[in-house]
Amino acid sequence: MLINSRKLMVKKLEIEKENKEILNKYRALLRACKNKTNAKDKKDIRKAFNLAMDAHKGVRRKSGEPYIYHPLAVAHISAKEIDLGATSIICSLLHDVVEDTDYTLEDIDRIFGSKVARIIDGLTKIEDMFDKNLSLQQENFRKMLLTLSDDVRVILIKLADRLHNMRTLEAMTKSKQLKIASETLYLYAPLAHRLGLYAIKTELEDLGLKFTKSEVYKAISLSLNETKKERARYINKLTQPIKDTLKKEKIKCTIKGRPKSIFSIRNKMKQQDLKFDEVFDLFAIRIVLDSEKETEKADCWKAYSIVTDYYKPNPDRLRDWISTPKINGYESLHTTVMGPDGKWVEVQIRTKRMDDIAEKGYAAHWKYKNIDNKDKDSSLDSWINKIRDLLENPEANAVDFIDDIKLNLFSGEIYIFTPEGDLKTLPKGATALDFAFEIHTEVGRTCLGVKVNGKLVPLSHILKSGDQVEVITSKKQTPKKDWLNFVVTARAKSKIKTSLKEDKKTIGKEGKEKLERKLKQLKIKLDTKVETELIRYFQIRDSLELFFRIATGVISNNELKDFAKKRGLGWYTSIKNKISRGPKIKARRDENKMIVFGENDEVFDYKLSTCCNPIAGDEIFGFTTVEEGIKVHRVTCPNAIEMRSNYDYRLIKSRWVSKDSIDFIAYLNVKGIDRIGLMNNVTKIISAQMNVNISAVNIISNDGLFEGEITLKIHNVSFLNSLIKKLKKIDGLQSVERSYKLE
Repeated sequence: MLINSRKLMVKKLEIEKENKEILNKYRALLRACKNKTNAKDKKDIRKAFNLAMDAHKGVRRKSGEPYIYHPLAVAHISAKEIDLGATSIICSLLHDVVEDTDYTLEDIDRIFGSKVARIIDGLTKIEDMFDKNLSLQQENFRKMLLTLSDDVRVILIKLADRLHNMRTLEAMTKSKQLKIASETLYLYAPLAHRLGLYAIKTELEDLGLKFTKSEVYKAISLSLNETKKERARYINKLTQPIKDTLKKEKIKCTIKGRPKSIFSIRNKMKQQDLKFDEVFDLFAIRIVLDSEKETEKADCWKAYSIVTDYYKPNPDRLRDWISTPKINGYESLHTTVMGPDGKWVEVQIRTKRMDDIAEKGYAAHWKYKNIDNKDKDSSLDSWINKIRDLLENPEANAVDFIDDIKLNLFSGEIYIFTPEGDLKTLPKGATALDFAFEIHTEVGRTCLGVKVNGKLVPLSHILKSGDQVEVITSKKQTPKKDWLNFVVTARAKSKIKTSLKEDKKTIGKEGKEKLERKLKQLKIKLDTKVETELIRYFQIRDSLELFFRIATGVISNNELKDFAKKRGLGWYTSIKNKISRGPKIKARRDENKMIVFGENDEVFDYKLSTCCNPIAGDEIFGFTTVEEGIKVHRVTCPNAIEMRSNYDYRLIKSRWVSKDSIDFIAYLNVKGIDRIGLMNNVTKIISAQMNVNISAVNIISNDGLFEGEITLKIHNVSFLNSLIKKLKKIDGLQSVERSYKLE
């Protein structure tokens, strides 16, 4: 009895502690939205909080915390980090209520009104899509973007929700961590970037890296911490004369140094093949001016002049996003200067208003837009309108849609002039044909030729900032399939595909009639079932493609006869379960099994993926393909993020059970100084000391340096790592790294 009494006492104390914490979080939320709420707003927020408390009563998160912590955190992010108002805060508090509890949308409408109900409905639909075991990630993202046509706050709250989920991801299982982190890197971080939420975008990227490549994240994080004091001293040394001069000129400002994100450092190391201590621009200096709207531009250039009086700028690194803001509303002056001790440093110069928009994105943009109506046709609005335009096509394939949209989410921008001198913004890498579609759909469809700066160029010509472009059209011109090979904008791709599909439909109609006649001769009636059998037999995407191939003669009479013959032998019955969304694969017995799958360690037929060449001992997962059964990939495979984001239902838990019974192919990338005898030292260690077979050596030497690939047959990853350690000790060998498949 005494033990039970103590347990009850402990439980009571824990509940009291949690209730106190809930109250503290609620008060923090009220403080965060203090300046943008009135008495009525506060009353409604309180009402929403009480309803959420009641709805989620007794429910706990995977971490063991009361569930109410989550909506409170999402509401706090919406208020403080995105700068949203009372309606959004209420919706944030209630975002899971309809999805997870007995409260209905009608209840929300009755208590809080139609506006709140509409936003909650949008959030619920998105969440509902996530929970289904289907390849609907692309369709989900499309539906989320559809809310731009209705209320952008749905997306902003969803980003706040995703940010808090990422901050608390440790409580989830490893497989869930990888899935959610992959989705975040693939879709949500680019979307936050495009909506101007740089702070959130950066954190989502860093957290995504933390869970998808934890070792890399830890290594860079540790290195940043070790150099923190040294950076602080350097920043102070660099900024002190600038501070003094700005003060003398009576320019009010704040100057701060900030390290680059772990994600961006890692990208730089990867792209430029650098070690951490070789990355020179680990931080940037940001000068934020306290300026009036009328003098912003002049003040920023004045500050730039002061900075460059002390430190020489790199002329190739000046970026003026004040005169021409980025498409997401971002405004700032960027330059790179040679600082003390011969170090390059990025300097960002902007005003408080610009900084607010840079950090809080879309919401801040609208706050300032309401103050200054001159901003009504901003580039951010233009981008949103482009998205709406793309979404108007009801026939667009979801997978194609996300691929097209993603091209433009993270791209840089170029500025192009029309013959009349109007400025158009396009993604970096855009072609002359992209520009034609940017002017108008019909201009793009009938584009016959393009003049860039007065000279005739191919439609595939890649444009540069400052180009003046004139489009030549012809009514006889129609979109060509090869246009899709070089256009890069989502708008151009979408319009070309729609046009081609319309042409294809006309031809397909003729093909269907032709197929009916041919099958009739083979004593087969064309119906939905037979259509499905034909699609699967010829391994094509849909009915339209089938009819098109019949019409154009791609599928011959003999092939149709073969289909009829095999169908008569019961072919369809034997394969109908094999070719489907995520084929079912029967387990088999195998005494020499090397990889097992699932929770019950079942044995399936599989292939080792050639895109990442897994070796025994690597962390791996199985991916169920439509045509080739299970393919085994490394967890660090370059395609893993996309697979987890789009096709998580096809992933199978996998592990090695035998490591030394077979040789695996592994690739080593080697770089070093081209001295006599170096490669002999390398091959001696590989063949003589480690007894490893070399399948191929491909080395290129140039100006005293060499780089190349060595192909090995190896038993497991531990053995490979030991070999790499030994090779790294060779004098003159600068780097030895495992690489992916040789192309």
